[in-house]
Amino acid sequence: AAISPFSHRLTFNNLPSDIQRLRCKVNFEALTFVPHVKELGETIVDRLRQPPSINQANGNDYMMEETDKFIKQQTGKFVVLHLRFDKDMAAHSACDFGGGKAEKLALAKYRQVIWQGRVLKAQFTDEELRNQGRCPLTPEEIGLLLAALGFNNKTRLYLASHKVYGGEARIASLSKLFPLIVDKKSLVSAEELAKVKGKASLLAAVDYYVSMHSDIFISASPGNMHNALVGHRAYMNLKTIRPNMGLLGQLFQNKSIGWPEFQRAVLDGHRNRQGQIRLRKEKQSIYTYPAPDCMCKA
Repeated sequence: AAISPFSHRLTFNNLPSDIQRLRCKVNFEALTFVPHVKELGETIVDRLRQPPSINQANGNDYMMEETDKFIKQQTGKFVVLHLRFDKDMAAHSACDFGGGKAEKLALAKYRQVIWQGRVLKAQFTDEELRNQGRCPLTPEEIGLLLAALGFNNKTRLYLASHKVYGGEARIASLSKLFPLIVDKKSLVSAEELAKVKGKASLLAAVDYYVSMHSDIFISASPGNMHNALVGHRAYMNLKTIRPNMGLLGQLFQNKSIGWPEFQRAVLDGHRNRQGQIRLRKEKQSIYTYPAPDCMCKA
């Protein structure tokens, strides 16, 4: 069945518990991916579970000197980072990403053409947008967040994303912090990608499948993919880290903060955002917050 994109228009509240449980069964268990998406996803997951290649370290000389013992230590576990930093997202956020006057003009023009005046920066300053947690994290910022949370250059990191705004140059610092970073193109051949190449929805489905099989999932900013995975992984009791966007916006604006202070603030601000179940509130989606409706009760 092909289901067109839609928003939740049916109520989530005051329904019989058996109807709610049926929703959970359908959404989290009955719906599956088409065979070629699942097959490609399984291939990627299998390769991520294998020992990382020394040559996979993006040319990092340090990695070339690592021993077989180090390589064996990395076998089996990986983290998925959903890096939601494409041009659409950057323009829609109306935030300033430090690219100077040229970038501001380019994003303003793109914003006007694509969003046709629906995004107006005039109502909030950049500082206000960041304090409210409304700016997507850049690759540089998500790298610092991961480092502060304790991930390091031994972490196997799978990059789930569309085209990154700014290209390879934009993720250079992230790659230096995490030399074992990989994505679809670096793990599978062109022939294996052929059935999904150029098809954004299928490429996203492959990333979703890989994300559901990762040890940890973290998204650089909230959105549809983030919300769906937060709910699905909660239902399956899998660990998901939810960035504290408001806190991070304030920390990244503090140009005088040192690393120890930054790391303490990040750790303190994420103690309850690393896989803990959040109960659904009134009118919230059951698909993003499956507890308690979808969960067994003692």
